[in-house]
Amino acid sequence: MDFKLPLAPLASALALVFACGAASAQDAGTLRKIKESGTIQIGARDSQIPFSYKLSADSAPIGFTNDICLKIVDAVKAKLGLPKIEVRYTMLNSTNRIPLLQNGTVDLDCATTTNTTQRQAQVDFAPSHFVTNITAAVKKSSGINALPDLNGKNVATVSGSTSIQLLRGARKSGTIEVNEIAGKDTSDGFLLLSTGRADAYVLDDVQLAGMIASAPNPGDYKILKESLRQEPYGIMLRKDDPEFKALVDETVNGLMKSGAIEQLYSKWFLSPIPPRNGNLNFPMTDAVREIYKNPNNKGV
Repeated sequence: MDFKLPLAPLASALALVFACGAASAQDAGTLRKIKESGTIQIGARDSQIPFSYKLSADSAPIGFTNDICLKIVDAVKAKLGLPKIEVRYTMLNSTNRIPLLQNGTVDLDCATTTNTTQRQAQVDFAPSHFVTNITAAVKKSSGINALPDLNGKNVATVSGSTSIQLLRGARKSGTIEVNEIAGKDTSDGFLLLSTGRADAYVLDDVQLAGMIASAPNPGDYKILKESLRQEPYGIMLRKDDPEFKALVDETVNGLMKSGAIEQLYSKWFLSPIPPRNGNLNFPMTDAVREIYKNPNNKGV
């Protein structure tokens, strides 16, 4: 004969099973996950020059943050005593990066995520590896020379980014009143500016510099000197995984204390880089020097 559980107890039982499974996966930790699978999952981007970007649809991402994460991979390999770890990349964006980190799709988010106190409630951050200023890129012919000149203009941003939040905050305070146009990612935002659909593009200054350097006509653009806010970039990892976080922190801190981080900086910010062999000529700021001298993962 058929045996049927009442719906309510059955639902409760299933919920308990799934909860236990999730707890077991969390308890296992990232290092055990990597050892059992022989792979590490890295979250990357298509076009965040020079931090994380691809040269072609089929190529693996390259960049400053990616190089730091590959150092973490080496440390994981040594810690686990594995001869080889396969690195698998997943392309993320501003809206899905935290959910896909939390659900285990990726183990590290290696791009340009700003370390904020709000995000710290959901994920952990490695020591910050860069500090940027949120500002705007415009065409030199636009007549825009300062942030107040954006009033009444069409301004491009990126969905899910801190820049869009800062711009909306400025609008609420009455500081700047603009028509906001959201791009789906950083390259889409620059396309809005380059094609004239937007008069300005608000984003991190260093990312703006990377996109301008890679543009067919870089001399047509300029970056405003004013800043909406200074922000630290950090590599994201899952919360409540102290063993993995300790290894990540030790690796990043080691790069800073040894001076190796400065060599990576020179490679990506002060030297010709692919695909056009353009040089960002982006000298290290005092804020960046400070985080390398005194590593921390403080959020804004």
